[in-house]
Amino acid sequence: MPPTSASSTKASPDGYSRPDPTWPAPGQVCAIHQPNLFPRLSTLAKLFASDYWIVLDDVQFTRRDYQHRTRLANLADPNRRQWLSISTHLPHGRDTLIHQARITEPQRCARRVTQLLTQYYRASPHWPDLRTSLGPLTEQFTTTDRTTDIAEASTRTLLRLLGWNGIVLHSSNLNARPGRSRRLADLTTTTQARTYLCGTGGMKYLDLDLFQRNGVPVTAFHTPGTGLWTDSRKISALWALMNHGPINLAAALQDAYRLLAAS
Repeated sequence: MPPTSASSTKASPDGYSRPDPTWPAPGQVCAIHQPNLFPRLSTLAKLFASDYWIVLDDVQFTRRDYQHRTRLANLADPNRRQWLSISTHLPHGRDTLIHQARITEPQRCARRVTQLLTQYYRASPHWPDLRTSLGPLTEQFTTTDRTTDIAEASTRTLLRLLGWNGIVLHSSNLNARPGRSRRLADLTTTTQARTYLCGTGGMKYLDLDLFQRNGVPVTAFHTPGTGLWTDSRKISALWALMNHGPINLAAALQDAYRLLAAS
């Protein structure tokens, strides 16, 4: 995969402007997902299986979702759980888009991230890997007040630990028409995707005809339901990472995608 980059170019109206070097090559696997704070394993697995991730940052912020919070699970007992949240202000109320949401009390939020992750995972033999990666992440609280930047950075931290080096784009920088399915179909077409990985939630509403007309097949992405995947849709991937380590978890994610591709 190409080196990861946070930047992207604004596409021309026909969707095929000359991209800069950070643009994905035509014919790659695309995942589109909102920025999540230390995402769940099911979400992380989908991003890990993609060649590039389009951060869906120009849709409505939802407080009940995972854009500013994650559910941590105790290292020894995943049924013992606690929310880790980034306090967030919505300047336009319920109409606030994700990239417009702002962090309140950033220093306190940075301390809380460090303290809770240390409390939950310092007993893991893999904690030193995560602790080293947390430094640059918590430093971002001093350089940005956008909740989406921290959420995206937390996801990038986990992906880097797993060895993913794909490209990251942002929907707010790309041309796409409104509408849940149409927006996603336009984003995959603009970036000339070979296929679109869609999670189980998205498959419930997705208009597959829009993708078919654009020549972009949709692959329904789902993960196993046993073993380390048992709570993959409920708790942060941090639990699996700290229990199994980056190398073993990356191998498990690769095996899950191979099984999916073979089915």
